[in-house]
Amino acid sequence: MMTDQQLLERIVVNPKVLAGKPVIKGTRLSVKYILNLLAHGASSTEILREYNGLSPEDIQACILFASKSLSNITFMPLLIENT
Repeated sequence: MMTDQQLLERIVVNPKVLAGKPVIKGTRLSVKYILNLLAHGASSTEILREYNGLSPEDIQACILFASKSLSNITFMPLLIENT
């Protein structure tokens, strides 16, 4: 099992790659793209089959990166329901 730090080292931000969006190291696959695939029902197995260079740890790193990125954000409701 990898530590959080080891997982997060798999995610890089380089202004010369995808306009500085966080990507999986050594790829042009953004964290957002992988999370979007997962959110729309793709399984890790399907993603790994489609993108041969990825590892399960890369997908885990994307999820951890998103979790850490959101840890200090307070959400406000986008829609207020009338009750």
